Amino acid sequence: MTATPHLQSQYSTYKSTLQQLAQKIGDVEQEAEEHKLVLESLEPVEPERKCFRLVNGVLVERCVGDVVPAVRTNAEGLKNVLEGLVKEYKKKQEEMERWKVKNNVQVVNQ
Repeated sequence: MTATPHLQSQYSTYKSTLQQLAQKIGDVEQEAEEHKLVLESLEPVEPERKCFRLVNGVLVERCVGDVVPAVRTNAEGLKNVLEGLVKEYKKKQEEMERWKVKNNVQVVNQ
């Protein structure tokens, strides 16, 4: 990319923002997958059975019937967060593409 330092700076900002969003998306996807695995493991188990849950770094004893609804709620929340992050990523990507066209920026991969 041969451009003014200002355009290079803006391009770097866009790329950095997209990288950060992609990292957040990856983190949330991983956490959502962990919640899914926990639910798959606990749902077939009788609700009175003892299980353990990590709460703020402390392992607490609960019963499956208490834990499953909380994990399900958290999984739904993660799904909503993930959808929001993906929308934000796409919006920022489109914004960057419009900016590139407006400023006649062409990226040369090196």
